Amino acid sequence: MKKIALAALVTTVVAFTSCEKQLTQDPIGLTTLEETNSTPTLGTVETSVNSSYQLLSNRLNILAQWDWAGGLVFQNDLVLQDIASDDAEKKWNPDGDQPWMDDINNFTFTSTNGGPNGLWKYNYEGIKRLNIAIELLTKSDIEAITGITTARKNQLLGEAYFLRSYYYFSLVTNFGGVPLILGSVKNYQEAFDVAVKAEPAVVWDRIKADLALAKPLLPNAKFSSTTEKWRASKGAVIALQAKAALYTQKWDEVVTLVTELQGLNFYSLNANYFDSFNQTKEFAENENIFVYDHQSNTNPRSGNGICAPLGWGFFAPSTSFLNAFEANDPRKLYTVNTADQNLNKILGSTNGANKGNDDAANNKIYIRFADVLLWKAEAYLETNRLPEAIAIINSIRARARTSVTVAGTLPPAGTLADRPASTDKATVKDWLIKERRVELGFESQRMLDLKRWGIAKAVLTAAGKNYLDKHNLYPIPQGEVDASAGLLKQNPGY
Repeated sequence: MKKIALAALVTTVVAFTSCEKQLTQDPIGLTTLEETNSTPTLGTVETSVNSSYQLLSNRLNILAQWDWAGGLVFQNDLVLQDIASDDAEKKWNPDGDQPWMDDINNFTFTSTNGGPNGLWKYNYEGIKRLNIAIELLTKSDIEAITGITTARKNQLLGEAYFLRSYYYFSLVTNFGGVPLILGSVKNYQEAFDVAVKAEPAVVWDRIKADLALAKPLLPNAKFSSTTEKWRASKGAVIALQAKAALYTQKWDEVVTLVTELQGLNFYSLNANYFDSFNQTKEFAENENIFVYDHQSNTNPRSGNGICAPLGWGFFAPSTSFLNAFEANDPRKLYTVNTADQNLNKILGSTNGANKGNDDAANNKIYIRFADVLLWKAEAYLETNRLPEAIAIINSIRARARTSVTVAGTLPPAGTLADRPASTDKATVKDWLIKERRVELGFESQRMLDLKRWGIAKAVLTAAGKNYLDKHNLYPIPQGEVDASAGLLKQNPGY
């Protein structure tokens, strides 16, 4: 059978018979499968990896043109992780715009909702590109053919393994078992063959295996490239290894891996809480481990388009989220300015700059050191090392209370006092849950936290949401199930 360019398939490899109105669009310079089967060049090797980062971007319309209903206008993490949780509402002033987001917020969505559809397509498009990149980089004669150095080849291959694990991490945590595709799909029969779910444990094993492959390939440096600091680094690999261990409840591994990360001495808590998000301090602060580097005025565009819907009134904090902050906690205003309806964290500013800008240059943060430290605190908690867990929680609180506020002053004495010693595990767990919520608000962590802690139903029901057991997983997009001729099984309850 004739080989088919994988880029010609609709975003996922299982949707090869789709007739959707909005088809995927390839960016300028995207490496295709045909190029891997001819004579690759240094340019195609570089592009094969670089294009794979693009699916982490908050750029508008990467995969389609204004396909709101299909969830393809921008990355849907703010919808599926923040709005779906008790932290956020769709808009400051409800107006009926984009009802599919309301359905996510109210847990009345079905398997045709655009949110899960967009999440699925973004991740599998990234995986598709990475499989092409990995096939290129593992050719035995790639150095001789292209002139790429061994060091650069290893670096790019390490990045590719990391990125593929990151996309699969997103898929398995949101959908459970998913098709595990580790190579280019060359014909329709192969597309059918891979249109079946792998068990979650198998997907987790692949995530961990890819990370193990990536780790020795990347330089022992904070940045994999001093001129391209946005690239995935060894620190990012170790951090994602720790997060994978956290989600699979390998507590001792979490402690070991976070300790290893700390031992690199590349990362620390910034003196000021907002430095991680401040556009003027990008790649000059100490806390961010993995980010997407948005840039304005590029071709193809790579600006932070998620700032645009903020100008349309999207993404408002819930009353519950605002009330979660203790008195005088500077993180509250650094996260959201309710008076001006600004989400400062997402804008990268505290003065409204970038609001409404569909090509903003502020970065998207995926992993930062404070989050990682709280994973270690959780692992200590789960292994009954309560003093160590409390010490980490207090270090996060100490940084917050010593951060200069938006107004330029220090919080008053007594703000965010240290948590006292405790031998009660439930009490310390409650402290951890509260600290993660306020420290990581609007960073798309809350929903996944509630689910993995097993408290999503209790918390969201109390918040007035129609949360059912089936909502522990999002539905497989119905179009993907239909396109697979039933081989891809829908998640229970949908």
